[in-house]
Amino acid sequence: MYNQIMSYFWLFSAIIIFLIVTYMSIIEGFNKWAYYYIFVFTTLAVYFFKKWMMKRMVRHNEFLKEKNTVK
Repeated sequence: MYNQIMSYFWLFSAIIIFLIVTYMSIIEGFNKWAYYYIFVFTTLAVYFFKKWMMKRMVRHNEFLKEKNTVK
């Protein structure tokens, strides 16, 4: 449950940061705010890494259950 909440937190953070940086780029100029898009890419990377690790953990748990039932 915690991992799912945190993955949605990172996705929500990426969307909010993207909207704020885009808005400020329009208001104050793209050259000044373009560097802040790195935070959007970082939060999206954390989101996708978290989703990948959650799927990997599910597969690993299934493997361990299968391994224990075979014995």
